Amino acid sequence: MDSLLRPDGRRHDEARPISFEPDIAPHAHGSVLVSCGQTRVICAAMLEPRVPAWMRQQGVKGGWLTAEYSLLPYSTHERKARDISRGKLDGRTVEIQRLIGRSIRAVLDLKKLGENTLWIDCDVLQADGGTRTASITGAYLAARMAVQRLLDAKSIPDNPFSDSVAAISVGVWADMELVDLAYVEDKDAEVDFNIVMTGSGRFVEVQGTGEEATFSGEQLQNLIALGAQSIRRITSLQDAFLAKQLGSMRPLAKA
Repeated sequence: MDSLLRPDGRRHDEARPISFEPDIAPHAHGSVLVSCGQTRVICAAMLEPRVPAWMRQQGVKGGWLTAEYSLLPYSTHERKARDISRGKLDGRTVEIQRLIGRSIRAVLDLKKLGENTLWIDCDVLQADGGTRTASITGAYLAARMAVQRLLDAKSIPDNPFSDSVAAISVGVWADMELVDLAYVEDKDAEVDFNIVMTGSGRFVEVQGTGEEATFSGEQLQNLIALGAQSIRRITSLQDAFLAKQLGSMRPLAKA
């Protein structure tokens, strides 16, 4: 299978190059531009020193995290109308931002966050497949940087993160089992999966479906193995990025 190259020349088990540019949004408490091939997403985290009304009303202790996701109008080949111009979020947007929120909360102890809300915004500048998985990978970095500012300001005593989290897409295209599908592969994929895992190798979520096709148990195991292999590499890149960034961040802005 390695001899069968994909449209962009990659092997079946080869993910696109991924990079992180810090502080892309200077007013955010943590931000990163994630570039994964031709897909680019700005992930930003901002801390709000209050919790949602429902938590206060129900006496729920700790903090909260919520995520928002948007494809910017110029991120795709044809202009995508903003949700606000249509008066409602489309189903895909709702699904993805819930996935981002679940993924980050899976490794975050909300009780240790204090009475703070951590807002995560993921804005897609350029879409070429894998926008939701790139958003999750970058959202963790932005959130971890924002939380470090709480720790540095002694606003919370302990790091609420128990682990890292990252994500990747896998699928079957042209009868090949592939990792990290670009748009040309994703749009015609026979099977399409998104895998979210922690840095310690535990699964947060596996989303998969046959697109007018079925898949075998062997294919399922192969796809999961492909995804896990790439996520281990992404986790190493996340760790290296944070090791460089966390010790040199500006102080948390006063509310």
